[in-house]
Amino acid sequence: MTGKEAGHVSVNPDVQEVAAGRERENLEGWIPALASDEEIRLALEKAFDYRGDVTIVRKDGSKIEGYLFDRRSGKTLADSLVRLIPKDSNQKIAVAYGDIASLNFSGRDTAAGKSFEAWMKKYAEKKAAGEKNIALHPEALD
Repeated sequence: MTGKEAGHVSVNPDVQEVAAGRERENLEGWIPALASDEEIRLALEKAFDYRGDVTIVRKDGSKIEGYLFDRRSGKTLADSLVRLIPKDSNQKIAVAYGDIASLNFSGRDTAAGKSFEAWMKKYAEKKAAGEKNIALHPEALD
């Protein structure tokens, strides 16, 4: 009895259909201009999708570096906020969009180069080199 007869379908990664992934911008090190309300909103949306730390400088001069994990968009910048976990604490801090003087994508983007397409390329290269029992292992976290 084959796997198909038992109700299971075998998947061959060499012939599996591959759909294109979403292009990711390289934001690491970017310091966006925050001149207009729309630029502030757009930059903070990108910061939310970013998989590294960002540094926010408030209008009072204080700085917070950490992982931006939430944003809430209101009608005005004063009604909108981001929440982040500072690099040196487990405390969650909320900052109103209107209090942000500058934003810097300061941390390493941990998701850069880790698309499914990149994985398939590495798999194909290893297979072409004749490797057997191909396994790709995650890199160590910092």
